[in-house]
Amino acid sequence: MTQKEYALIVAGGKGTRFGHSMPKQFVELNGTPVLLHTLSAFYRYSESMQVVIVLPEEDIPLWKEIAAKHNFQKSVVLQGGGPTRFHSVKKGLQHIPDDGWVAIHDGVRPLVTPGLIAASFMLARENGCAVAALHLKESIRAAADSPSTAFPLADTKAVDRSRYKIVQTPQTFNASLIKNAYARLDDASITDDATVAERAGLRIFLFEGSYENIKITTPDDLIVAAALQAHRDGL
Repeated sequence: MTQKEYALIVAGGKGTRFGHSMPKQFVELNGTPVLLHTLSAFYRYSESMQVVIVLPEEDIPLWKEIAAKHNFQKSVVLQGGGPTRFHSVKKGLQHIPDDGWVAIHDGVRPLVTPGLIAASFMLARENGCAVAALHLKESIRAAADSPSTAFPLADTKAVDRSRYKIVQTPQTFNASLIKNAYARLDDASITDDATVAERAGLRIFLFEGSYENIKITTPDDLIVAAALQAHRDGL
């Protein structure tokens, strides 16, 4: 019997870098909240997809208002988040059965496609996990050890960009393995699920993501996302 597939959508952003009073997952992208675009991609992949959404506790009433306003009627599990992404994912995984596969995805990556989601599940079934990633397009330099990230930086060194990859979501796993990995750790500094899995001894399998699968972090990202979506829709 084929094991069921689940989506864990992490939407705990506060919009600090976004510079907006509205949490960035609820800001409208071409007339529809970012989070609803993200959810739509997963439901286009599978109408029967089981979805867990992790939100800050205080934002759950706002989500319910937005869902009603936009006539979102899918049955989802709502989970209050933790102080960090690590803790939010850990809480969300409590709702995922051990005998399944789970795609963990950033709620503010609204341009993920059903094809990318399908590839993540297919490759995870073959390899135990599948993490979307990209080749770097630009040259990079490594900064010397320093607590400051401010520019200008004088002490830097060129590195071979072919040895590095940009990590995205979805990051898809055998549910039992990733739940066990999270249960073994308590490290708020970890910002992605592949690192948690790696720390637990799992081998990480990367597959090709999409340059359009951007994360909405700054106002500029929203402008780019709006243009990309309009292009997709032929507008």
